[in-house]
Amino acid sequence: MVSVLAEGVRQEAFAEASRFRGEFYECLTARRDELFELVDAVLCADGPVKSPVDLTLVPEHRRGHGALYGALNRGRINVDRLRALLADMPLPRFDGGRLVLAVDVSPWLRSDAACSADRLFCHVYGRAKSASQFIPGWPYSFVAVLEPGATSWTGILDVVRLGPEDDVTAVTAVQLRAVVERLIAAGQWTPGDPEITIVMDAGYDVTRLAWVLRALPVELVGRIRSDRVMRCPAPSREEFHRAHPHGGHPPKHGPEFRFAKPETWPEAAITTATDTVNYGKAETQAWDRVHPRLTHRSAWLEHDGELPIVEGTLVRLKVEHLSKDREAPPVWLWSSKTGAAPADVDRWWQGFLRRFDLEHTFRFKKQTLGWTTPKLRTPEAADRWTWLLVVAHTQLRLARPLAADLRRPWEKPAKPERLTPARVRRGFRNIRAHLLCPARVPQPRGTGPGRPPGTKNRRPAPRYDVGKTVKRPETLKAIGRPGRSW
Repeated sequence: MVSVLAEGVRQEAFAEASRFRGEFYECLTARRDELFELVDAVLCADGPVKSPVDLTLVPEHRRGHGALYGALNRGRINVDRLRALLADMPLPRFDGGRLVLAVDVSPWLRSDAACSADRLFCHVYGRAKSASQFIPGWPYSFVAVLEPGATSWTGILDVVRLGPEDDVTAVTAVQLRAVVERLIAAGQWTPGDPEITIVMDAGYDVTRLAWVLRALPVELVGRIRSDRVMRCPAPSREEFHRAHPHGGHPPKHGPEFRFAKPETWPEAAITTATDTVNYGKAETQAWDRVHPRLTHRSAWLEHDGELPIVEGTLVRLKVEHLSKDREAPPVWLWSSKTGAAPADVDRWWQGFLRRFDLEHTFRFKKQTLGWTTPKLRTPEAADRWTWLLVVAHTQLRLARPLAADLRRPWEKPAKPERLTPARVRRGFRNIRAHLLCPARVPQPRGTGPGRPPGTKNRRPAPRYDVGKTVKRPETLKAIGRPGRSW
């Protein structure tokens, strides 16, 4: 009976992977055969991808190196159709069938590419506290679905390159809205299902995103800096009149909540304690309806009318220790949901910790799949290569039930459900032989004449500056709308 069930799972996995490959082939509108074989070459290459031209030597790649560069520079991908296809694939879920998404930015550093357009200064962390740098490159915003439990797998749903004229908060809001709408259109979320949880780090304005996406069935959970000052809920009208019998206007905000001063904290509405394997006991405190005091600055500068009060639940997470018994500072989280239960608080911080699985995906794409390896000149070619690696990573995720553990002699055995993306990739060549391959057989055409020897390049490539090209105004007076700042 077990063998019959296993064989049924394998047949279903083969069918799902073949369907995805066929639909992906239809998403390619120019140079489709080369782009399709390029993805197979990435998946079947031995070891990490060191150079894109080396992929033309892989047996699964039947075309020459000129076709590779021609496809990256002049190929076309129907990105909208591909995004809808990714949202229609089987997705991992947490308890209760809840979808948990993570959004983060990863840079493709191009410090030596003066002839490449649309480069920005990307923040790169160093090993020491003061070792952070700003290096020119192309930042990409990724949205991925997370899996429960300790794992290095994620399912990438969307990727957008941030340009010199883009505002990060506005682009992220549009990206998240589009992802959620595609999930709803694909039937991944239906009325009555748990709300989709979206987790993010401290670099995002979680309160602004919560206000912009308030009409969607989502709850946002983001980390807040430990030096922030927020506001407690304002007293009700009855409480205010009892405290001020002589009258007056009720305040919009309650007393200050300074993260760095415990004496300003009211009594927590919820407290929980959970034993963890790696961090000891995890204790949380939660306060309901805590909100920032907004001003007409930054993302709220062009907001029409009175500024809203965006209330949520503030959570303080404290664990006993980190790895190697390092001291663990407290982590502050803010959720867009109010009236939370203790189970919601535990679910939020546990889902936030799963956000770091996206870092494993970034490292795998860069170190193994060679995402930032090609020295592509145009950002459009970089976008095509990025989407090809998203497709390659998705095929590895679909091939997980079909992969065997081809471990090295010095590696420990792993259960089938615990195979990493790198181990699944080792055996993808054997899996590919049983999957759909719609790419056509190449027709030899010979090599082009190229530039005649001894002639000079008469069309030098233009050079581009690095950084933002549009500076936003900082005050209401700068945009012609003088008024109150709160």
